[in-house]
Amino acid sequence: MRIGVDLGGTKIEALALADDGAELRRLRAPTPQGDYQAVVVAVRDLVAAVQVGLGAAGTPVGVAIPGAVSPATGLIKNANSTCLIGKPFDMDLAAALGSPVRLANDANCFALSEASDGAARGADSVFGVIIGTGTGAGIVLGGRLHEGPNLIAGEWGHVPLPWPEDDERPGPPCYCGRRGCIETFLSGPGLSLSYQTMAGRALTAREIAARAGQGDSMAAACMARYERRLAKSLGMVISILDPAVIVLGGGLSNIARLYDRVPALWGEFAFSDQLSTRLLRAKHGDSSGVRGAAWLWPAGGGVAP
Repeated sequence: MRIGVDLGGTKIEALALADDGAELRRLRAPTPQGDYQAVVVAVRDLVAAVQVGLGAAGTPVGVAIPGAVSPATGLIKNANSTCLIGKPFDMDLAAALGSPVRLANDANCFALSEASDGAARGADSVFGVIIGTGTGAGIVLGGRLHEGPNLIAGEWGHVPLPWPEDDERPGPPCYCGRRGCIETFLSGPGLSLSYQTMAGRALTAREIAARAGQGDSMAAACMARYERRLAKSLGMVISILDPAVIVLGGGLSNIARLYDRVPALWGEFAFSDQLSTRLLRAKHGDSSGVRGAAWLWPAGGGVAP
């Protein structure tokens, strides 16, 4: 049995997962705002509630977080939930739970979930992309999560958009302090900004995709630009990592046309005469974060190599 927790900005989700991937119990609770100790208590109580009657006391717990653990200090960095920053969250949570705790970035957990028993099951190399409010990714190689010595492997959203057109330079400002990051073009807000720049009015990403499907020429042109930008960005990834499967998650992954149109374009940008890389929609959707957190621990609670 495995226990996973997805710590989001507004909700916490906990899951008990059988060794074969079957869900045994899933519970949610609101995330306390701005109160670190209250977050620790909320996670502790939710995990305890999930464990009731399952004989899971002391089971190691994996936690997906909106940030990362600094290799230098062991403290949380780059977290959207700012009350976690600078705190030894894994240690404090392990003490509260009385169980070992392993943390990973939420995009990494997404990739691990889809590689373990999701859309990319059986693939030797997986690049799991989240395109939603932000843009991130995780990498799984040989069934193992690859985080790198700096714990930034897969931070695909914060490199420049490759092969930019003249009107894409220097690009929109990014919260990381630079301009023209992939995230500023491919996130939901990035797609909305692109449409607003072209049409002079704002629409959500979902509305743009729907209007494009209905024959709206402005929305169709905007989607075509988005698809080319996504193809360029993934073509770069293919040239560097050469994954067998790229899995899309997040709100924009529900745009069905991406799965045909982007692979038709990315061959122009990847350094190969032919490509066998598959682009797939996530199997577990919004559940991939919590499922991937559970998969951070191997069956039986041993420590993965």
